[in-house]
Amino acid sequence: METPELFDAILADLARTLRQVDATQVEDLKEAILSANRIFIAGRGRSGLQMKAFAMRLMHLGLTVHIVDDVTTPAVAEADLLLVGSSSGRTASLLRHVYTAKEIGASIAAVTGNLESPIAAAAKTLVHIPASNFKAGAKTGEDSVLVMGSLFEHCLGLLCDLLIIRLKHALQVEESAMNARHANLE
Repeated sequence: METPELFDAILADLARTLRQVDATQVEDLKEAILSANRIFIAGRGRSGLQMKAFAMRLMHLGLTVHIVDDVTTPAVAEADLLLVGSSSGRTASLLRHVYTAKEIGASIAAVTGNLESPIAAAAKTLVHIPASNFKAGAKTGEDSVLVMGSLFEHCLGLLCDLLIIRLKHALQVEESAMNARHANLE
């Protein structure tokens, strides 16, 4: 496949998959974020990188956000939200975080590609991205020209950007305020 056709195929895969995401689930996640005292973000691998980018934008909105496993991350508490991004929904370290936060009484939210996973089962708020993942053990969603779990990861990043747009509007945050919070120790 030539480069232009491959771009078209990738964009078609992204559009087809994202159109299947339930808008009510996205709205529920937005509300869970808005009602949380603090937001704790967790993910591993490439999904984890997308979640870290989301945490940065949440900070730009003025929300109190922490990335799980950073050395400056405080203890999670009852009024907090743990938001996990995991295509397979089975990553052992993320599952341990979910069980710990749940035991403390924090709310659990997840964005996953696998509805039949322990992380999905534990989540109070769930957004399903129907993208197939080689680690899930079975076909869990759409196939793609993208390799391995890339369809989920790209959709996750775009979903997070959509949430930032919705949160920006809900919080009535001006772009200039977000820009003022951008890192200046670069």
